Amino acid sequence: MKIAFFEIKKEEKIFFKKALPKEELYFFDDTINNSLQKAEDYDIVSVFVHSRITDNILNKLPKLKYLQTRSTGFEHIKCKMLYDKNFVVSNVAGYGGPAVAEFAFSLLLNATRKTYMALNRTKNNNFQYHDLKGIELYGKTLGILGLGTIGSQMARIGKGFGMKLVAYSRSKTKIVDELEIDFCDFKSVLAKSDILMIALPLTPSTKNMLNEHSAKHMNKNIIIVNVARGEIVEDSLYTKINNIFCLDVIGDIKYIQQNNILYTPHMAYYTKEALERIMNISLINIKAFIDNKPLPNCLKIVCKKDYN
Repeated sequence: MKIAFFEIKKEEKIFFKKALPKEELYFFDDTINNSLQKAEDYDIVSVFVHSRITDNILNKLPKLKYLQTRSTGFEHIKCKMLYDKNFVVSNVAGYGGPAVAEFAFSLLLNATRKTYMALNRTKNNNFQYHDLKGIELYGKTLGILGLGTIGSQMARIGKGFGMKLVAYSRSKTKIVDELEIDFCDFKSVLAKSDILMIALPLTPSTKNMLNEHSAKHMNKNIIIVNVARGEIVEDSLYTKINNIFCLDVIGDIKYIQQNNILYTPHMAYYTKEALERIMNISLINIKAFIDNKPLPNCLKIVCKKDYN
């Protein structure tokens, strides 16, 4: 089969060449939008988060049978549109739990202990720290939105810090009882939390979920950590409240200069181990399709829940 990979990294190229020696492989460093200049007869296309699958792109792929995104989030591929056209679509679910959850706490600790400021000072031979008084996580209430792979790992880490746990999620999983999580509605999580971590997918129901209206229910000094999708937080909120935001994602980049925002460039997933999981799970899905077997990460059921 002809398989095209877009936004491919060097190590991914080596991996897939070795793992799929019998297939006809094509590799592109850039997005599918910048790379696909004319019609191509690829059977399988594998993309990453910056590739936007539009009607124009699909028109250039007349023989496409299976589209894969090497990410957990899939809002960039317009899943419903693809299933309406009878394509098979998959993502890479579950790869980012440890990486993204640990990074969320890295951002949080920089905010609560002002670590980044102290490090910058000492590089310049400034050893003053009396204006860098922090707060402890121990005993604080951690609110988590979404108890999937990432949210569950956040809960485990929070428990290790001695935090109280409260969460809102679409479904109640076994971790709620295991960690004695206070499982409640969205507004109650906002009201009870000292720290709020967002671990939800971006869907029509979660877009702008945290906005000026819902923020009225928040604990006054709440710290907000978003390592999920920027569009879950309405951009206007950044100018309406002075709370600390720890962000690996944001809707509009213009807000990152604000003093209350700590921002990193969507790198929470970027660990050696997570990248290996991405490649392995992607390969499992590709091989399943080639062998005419059910895809482990088929998005059809997920898309029906989120878009219908």
